[in-house]
Amino acid sequence: METSGTTHTGGHLEEALERVHASGPEREGWLSNHAPMVVEALAAHGQAGSVHRWLDLYRDRLEDFPARTAPVTDANWPSALGDPRRITDWTDHFSRTLAERPWKDVLAEWWPRLLPGLYGGATHTVIRVGHAVRAVAAEENAPRVTELAHALGYWAARHQPVTGLVALPGAVSASAALDAVPAIGPGHLGFRNRLDAVRGLPVWADQVTDPDTAKERLIELVRAATHRYATHGHGEPTMLVHAATAPNAVLRALDSLPRDQWIPSLHAAWTASAAVTAMYAPTEAFAYIPSARMAPEEVVERALAHGDEHVIKLTDTALDVGDEQALAAALRSIELSEPLA
Repeated sequence: METSGTTHTGGHLEEALERVHASGPEREGWLSNHAPMVVEALAAHGQAGSVHRWLDLYRDRLEDFPARTAPVTDANWPSALGDPRRITDWTDHFSRTLAERPWKDVLAEWWPRLLPGLYGGATHTVIRVGHAVRAVAAEENAPRVTELAHALGYWAARHQPVTGLVALPGAVSASAALDAVPAIGPGHLGFRNRLDAVRGLPVWADQVTDPDTAKERLIELVRAATHRYATHGHGEPTMLVHAATAPNAVLRALDSLPRDQWIPSLHAAWTASAAVTAMYAPTEAFAYIPSARMAPEEVVERALAHGDEHVIKLTDTALDVGDEQALAAALRSIELSEPLA
């Protein structure tokens, strides 16, 4: 799998993040603010000079932070976990903590606390953290560390565990395991209602005991989920993006985490990807073949011209995977999604 880094952005990413940090992580009650994730993705793939123009198109979707309630502290944080009314309190907490301690130490402490609740905000919480980690790992500076604080605060406030799932027969490969995921079918409108309707998921990679193998399986999962979008993305073009981008966010964080956290990270990433697949998978696959082959740079330019936030983020993940099938998935998302107006 190819990797990319958010470096040499000429200050464009930092300026864009500072613009974004004046706004909260949500709008209209619970819809996620995608701006910080998109500008990081664009900067990671040579489009840093375009981030302000994209932000200008997106700015009407930005809202202020909610009012503060009470400080989150080392003593009271468990009672504040998963309380979306505390988004600003949590952001303050991580801003203070990251000003006092190395960011990798903070991430290592909080990752196992937050990992069981990565379904919050329709998995955008962990996705935002994955983008933030990639940025700060590439270059540590104030706007990037601030973005990590905002991302962790959003995850803590929207922390949403999933429990009680029945283990179903699985498969050896990630691709076959995703094919074995039972779809919940129509109805259950809204992510939270559909997530509640997921009762069982296939077992996959549950016997992994070695951190390096866990990383290999996670790479395999991201590749399989990305490839699958090309043939199944029509089931729900926006939401099925997260079957690939959520596990890729976990993968991006892995090298910044202690190795003993890699195996539980794999298991959480599988459950998230499989749950999204169960919620939105279509009954029939579509044999998608792009009309023409394109170089990665061309695909990025097409995604940027389209402008949709999920298209850009899936393209970002597709370029991490780096093969022809992944690029086809990115092109399929462009075809299926409404452009950013």
